[in-house]
Amino acid sequence: MGSTFNSLVGLIILALDIWAILNVIKSGSTLGIKVLWILLIALLPVVGLVIWAIAGPRGNVRI
Repeated sequence: MGSTFNSLVGLIILALDIWAILNVIKSGSTLGIKVLWILLIALLPVVGLVIWAIAGPRGNVRI
């Protein structure tokens, strides 16, 4: 039962990381900033995602 829960949490984190990376790519930031954010999210999946959610570049979302 524990491994099933861990697998589900891992898949959720992977999906959120992919979503964050796509949002970084769609943002209006410079290429260097985008690369740094993508590396941070990819190398530190949980911590990078939290930092990106707080301080990262936003995508081109129109309200």
